[in-house]
Amino acid sequence: MPDTSENNTVVEVTIPDDSDGRRADSALAPLLGLSRSTVAGLLSQGRVRGSDPGGAADSVILKSTRLAAGAKVRVDIPEPRDLADFSAEPPQELEILLDDPDFVVVDKPVGVAAHPSPGWVGPTVVGALQRAGYRISTSGAAERAGIVHRLDVGTSGVMVVAKTEAAYTALKRAFKDRTVEKTYHAVVQGLPDPLQGTIDAPIGRHPGHDWKFAVIEDGRPSITHYQVAEAFGRAALLDIRLETGRTHQIRVHFAALGHPCVGDQTYGADSRLSAELGLTRQWLHARSLGFEHPLSGDWVEVTSEYPADLDDALEALRG
Repeated sequence: MPDTSENNTVVEVTIPDDSDGRRADSALAPLLGLSRSTVAGLLSQGRVRGSDPGGAADSVILKSTRLAAGAKVRVDIPEPRDLADFSAEPPQELEILLDDPDFVVVDKPVGVAAHPSPGWVGPTVVGALQRAGYRISTSGAAERAGIVHRLDVGTSGVMVVAKTEAAYTALKRAFKDRTVEKTYHAVVQGLPDPLQGTIDAPIGRHPGHDWKFAVIEDGRPSITHYQVAEAFGRAALLDIRLETGRTHQIRVHFAALGHPCVGDQTYGADSRLSAELGLTRQWLHARSLGFEHPLSGDWVEVTSEYPADLDDALEALRG
C-alpha cells in the first residue's frame, strides 16, 4: 500500500479534451509536470484514483487505463525527497500478466534484458523476479535460470519464465517444436507488397558487423508470417507470427525487404521519422503468447498492451 501520510500532497486534475482516450501515464505526465516514468511509478503503486472509461467511480487507475475527457483524477504525490523513488519503474516491479504455480508471464519493458550476459550491466527479467521472491527453475545455465525464450533489450512485451523444472522442460520443448504461437506487432516504414505474406530467408551474423544480423545464404532457416493491419502511407502496422525465433528475426527480415521497423536505427530506419514520432527504439512489441500448459495441457494465451512510447507513436501516425 502507498504511504498516504499527511505530508503527501493529493492533486486533483481534470482530463482535457485533447487527452481523451490517452493512456494514463501519457495523459497525466504533462498535467502534473512530472516525467512519464515518474507517473508510471505512481500508477504502479496505486496512488492514482478516479473514474475509469467504464464509469466505475473511485477506482485505482492503471498505467494502461484509457482516460476519458472530463474525468476527475486524484494523484497522491509523496514529498519531494521521496518522489525520486518513483522516477523509474523498478525492475522488481515487472508487471505480472499471469502467475501460475509452474510459470510466470511478465510484461517485459524496453531496456530490460531477459537474463544476465557478458557486457550487460542493466536490469534483467531473471533478476527482477528473483528480487521479488519468485521461484525460478534452476534448469539450464545458471544465469539463464527459467528462461525458455528471449526478447531483445529494445523489444517490449509478453514473455514466459518457468518456475519448475517440469515446466522448463515442457516449455523448452514447445518452443523447439514450434508449437508456441508467438504474435508480434511492428510498425515498419512504407507499405509491404504483398499486404500479406511469408518471408522465408536464412539469417546469420552480419559479415561486416558482429553485433548485427543479416539475411545470408548459409544462415539458419528463418520464417516470418505477416499481415498488414493498418496502413498510414509512410508506415504500416503489421500483425506478425513467427514460425522460428532467430535473434533480431523480424527486424532483419523487414529491413531486407526495404521496410525496416520504424525507430530501428541499427537496421536502417529513417532517423527523421523516428524523431518526429518520439521513438528512441524500434517499434516492435511482443503482443501475445499462446502455449499448452506444461502440466495440464490446457491452452494458455496472454496478451500485452502497447507501452506508452509505442502507443503515442501509433496515435501520431493515425492522426
